[in-house]
Amino acid sequence: MYSVFLLNDDYTTMEFVVHVLQTVFHKSPTDANRIMLHVHFKGKGVCGTYPYEVAETKASKAHAMARVEGFPLRAELKLA
Repeated sequence: MYSVFLLNDDYTTMEFVVHVLQTVFHKSPTDANRIMLHVHFKGKGVCGTYPYEVAETKASKAHAMARVEGFPLRAELKLA
């Protein structure tokens, strides 16, 4: 199993991070806001833990959504 982390940056909006968490990671609005604030204040936060292929796909979707909107949002995988 692998954990997917979102990394904080100075350009991606908080609203966009919440949108990614809700659409890609299927988080509730409350959980998405909690995770977004953790990422904002701590530098990174766990979005979920999945089998490798699922984690890789979710990270890729988050990257693709960010690139379309012009944001440098990054996600990384770490063995859980």
